[in-house]
Amino acid sequence: MIRLENVTKRYRLRSGVKSILDNVTCDIPRGRNVGVLGVNGAGKSTFLRLISGNELPDQGRIRRAGVSISWPLGFAESFHGSLSGRDNLKFACRIYSRDVDAVTDYVLAFSELGNQLDEPVKNYSSGMRARLAFGLSMAFNFDVYLVDEITAVGDGRFKAKCAAAFTEKLEKSDIIMVSHSMATLTQYCSVGCVLRDGKLEFYDSISDAIAVYNSLMKDRP
Repeated sequence: MIRLENVTKRYRLRSGVKSILDNVTCDIPRGRNVGVLGVNGAGKSTFLRLISGNELPDQGRIRRAGVSISWPLGFAESFHGSLSGRDNLKFACRIYSRDVDAVTDYVLAFSELGNQLDEPVKNYSSGMRARLAFGLSMAFNFDVYLVDEITAVGDGRFKAKCAAAFTEKLEKSDIIMVSHSMATLTQYCSVGCVLRDGKLEFYDSISDAIAVYNSLMKDRP
């Protein structure tokens, strides 16, 4: 179970304090795919980073009892630029206690990076970083995958390859997905939540969550 207990997360801006979550307590359901909606700046990506543990709340705690959770899928910015792609894979394997050789073989075959895997990641194009990140995400098996706007990368052929791998993962795993594409959310998610004004509102139907989001967008200046 993933449970938020009195979680508060704020950022200090020049214009004042921005509340992403304000004393939020809730359970994120297992066995169902959750779509996360909110206007630009509501804090959707921050919400995913909090769930993954990449960021810590200012107050409260997030329980992940018995649940393995991915980093935000395709989060290429987490790579160390001065290390090679291969060394970044080794680092991730040590953190998550995975077999280095098995993961490296999988990512090498999936990403199609070839000898570039031994080059510093800072020399990679954005597409190469995305291939490395997506391949690494697919090499690990998680109970819950966090998806931030990306389910496939590269050209048409490679996008189809990514989509097939992602769909295979969903046979045994749940997802929590942020996307501005209502079609993508409808395709993958059955329930939804709307993040606004520091609160998280859950809806039993993704279509209901989308309807609330659309009304928020209409009210924006």
